[in-house]
Amino acid sequence: MPTVTIRSAVEADCATILRFVRELAEFEREADAVKATEEDFRRDGWGEQPVFEALIAELDGAPVGFALTFRNFSTWEGRPGLYVEDLYVTPDARRHGVGRKLLAAVAQRAVERGYRRVDLSVLDWNPARGFYDRVGFRQMKEWLPYRLTGDALSALAAEGDAGA
Repeated sequence: MPTVTIRSAVEADCATILRFVRELAEFEREADAVKATEEDFRRDGWGEQPVFEALIAELDGAPVGFALTFRNFSTWEGRPGLYVEDLYVTPDARRHGVGRKLLAAVAQRAVERGYRRVDLSVLDWNPARGFYDRVGFRQMKEWLPYRLTGDALSALAAEGDAGA
């Protein structure tokens, strides 16, 4: 039986994280959408003010997956939470409990820090939805994701020049 270990990512993992992000983007049919670089991960994960954390999953010592999280905040709970931006396990490593162990490590971090929840988003066609259901996540059907980006983001930001 292969051995699965989960560890905190270190700065030397930036290339591995970028590789996993690219593989995930390919799976999500957005291979050309990744603009991130190793330097972006280095700066924002290990710079003066880190904005994310990552966990690396290893199968018999080889990296096979990761979870990248950042802190969010619930005004209703009055407490922080963790948002899972990306969870990815290489196809050959699936069915070894790697994803579950990654999410268990994320949950452990949240509980140890007194956070009240872990959030994530998943594409409607992604077969991993069944996995998330089995782990205990619940789809929030009444909440719809919205995103502001590109020209619309710039246009709205320009309105803020009035002294916000």
